[in-house]
Amino acid sequence: MTAWTLAQRTAGMNPSALWEILKLGERPGVISLAGGLPSPHTFPIDAFSEAAEHVLRSEGHLALQYAGTDGHSGLREAVARSLPWKVDPAQVLITTGSQQALDLVAKVFVDPGSRILVEAPTYLGALHAFAPMQPRIDAVASDDDGLVVEDFVHRAGNGAERARFLYVLPNFQNPTGRTLAESRRDALVQAAAAHNIPLIEDNPYGDLWFDQPPPAPLTARNPEGCIYLGTFSKVLAPGLRLGYLVAPKAIYPKLMQAKQAADLHTSSFNQHLVAQVLQGGFLQQHIPTIRALYKRQCHAMLDALQAQMQGLGVTWTRPAGGMFLWLRLPEGMDATALLHDCVQRNVAFTPGSAFYAHDGDPRTLRLSYVTATEAQIRAAIAVIADAVRTQLTARGLQRAVAHTV
Repeated sequence: MTAWTLAQRTAGMNPSALWEILKLGERPGVISLAGGLPSPHTFPIDAFSEAAEHVLRSEGHLALQYAGTDGHSGLREAVARSLPWKVDPAQVLITTGSQQALDLVAKVFVDPGSRILVEAPTYLGALHAFAPMQPRIDAVASDDDGLVVEDFVHRAGNGAERARFLYVLPNFQNPTGRTLAESRRDALVQAAAAHNIPLIEDNPYGDLWFDQPPPAPLTARNPEGCIYLGTFSKVLAPGLRLGYLVAPKAIYPKLMQAKQAADLHTSSFNQHLVAQVLQGGFLQQHIPTIRALYKRQCHAMLDALQAQMQGLGVTWTRPAGGMFLWLRLPEGMDATALLHDCVQRNVAFTPGSAFYAHDGDPRTLRLSYVTATEAQIRAAIAVIADAVRTQLTARGLQRAVAHTV
């Protein structure tokens, strides 16, 4: 192959461990708790079919044409109306999934070597979106109540070392399923404003609560200090590749210019399609069915963990919504080694170390409960528990042999 000279930023473009793991779940007979995919049973196919026919017959000349970079005006207005603070549709930018919004934020805010802050752990896709811009990524500690504000303040920095932004997922976080406590939200917003650090609030799962909605968004508390990211992937269908961001008017033009350079605009047809589907309050009728399904499946997983993992020294989160929960194995165990054993028995999950910017915790793993049936969840947890038990027994025997020697 010709020895072409590549840009230095390509050094940050590495294969995703997550995608390699997802391939395991595609093998016949494997019960996969690894992916971050919404359940296909939630896709409103009939509504899309009807909307597609209407769009093609009534708006086809527009829906199949080039369009403005900012997005379909009707869809932007619908997004603005849906948010719990006053939003001008002129602040809404339609993106090709919220993943593109992460890419745009990185392009606009990050210079090589500049500092950015993320949670520990955080969404792996965000780390991949930020890496090509060559930032220095610093991780802020988190616990069962979410991001630790005091550690954010400690890491905020000053002058040239001040962080360019903090990326945070306050609601049913991927990968842990945790929700940022109400008591910390105002404190975080105030601390970020005091240090002049923008908050990038990513909220793909906020509508997927089980019993009660999460606290008000960070952006609602300080719209001028935050950029808010949302998506239709989790409440309609990810194949649409439709997301959005809401930005202060001062920074909005730069984000739109970055998008214009990237793809001109998001699919016109898909935007018209979703704008049509949203009419008549469709999401208010549809989302509760998703919540009910995910709640049943989450409770099935929590019940199985309680039944199978007792006495093994394993701990886990108890999500109040979203798609994931987070396990921590006993001291000395490694989730990647455990995955190897489980895959031999046709069960897959995601080791947690991939979700850390630095020094990933090898004892952690992420489980998704939304694409497996309740019976499959129970069977998979039984396999994982048996693999944990087997490894603990083997370690005990090894320690006993070492002690006698």
